[in-house]
Amino acid sequence: MSNPKAASESGDPQAIDTRVVRKLADILKDTGLTEIEVESGGLKIRVAREVTVQHMAAPAVHHVAAAPMAAAPAPVAAAAPVAEAAAPAHNGETIKSPMVGTIYLQATPGADPFIKVGQTVTQGQTLLIVEAMKTMNPIPAPKAGKIVEILVADAQPVEFGEPLVIIE
Repeated sequence: MSNPKAASESGDPQAIDTRVVRKLADILKDTGLTEIEVESGGLKIRVAREVTVQHMAAPAVHHVAAAPMAAAPAPVAAAAPVAEAAAPAHNGETIKSPMVGTIYLQATPGADPFIKVGQTVTQGQTLLIVEAMKTMNPIPAPKAGKIVEILVADAQPVEFGEPLVIIE
């Protein structure tokens, strides 16, 4: 069992030397890498770990997505009635973030914003930009209409599915 090469020749995955795997895991920890793969002879070992940022992002989805609904101080259990009460105020369509990233309300710092509350937009017109992994992703209007509310601030981080704009 202590000979990884012999384990690979036998084809028995149970015979892999766990010390090799532990050594690779230590390398991941020491270097900050998230994945490492080595191949020696016929033996191929891949060790990967989850990034803790992913774990932190998941709870934020629930917290951030619930924040716009809780306009008045209310217990979490009352969030659903608040959302139902808010819906009749504007029968618009809520545009949600298609990805995790940073919202920008204008093309460049100091430029005019893409949209303002009360403005009429056309279908396909850019409403905002979501920057994700150094790529600027324009968020187009799914329909022509009037901007009722902008639910985010410039340079604000957003989660997948987070409400951004309401258009009617």
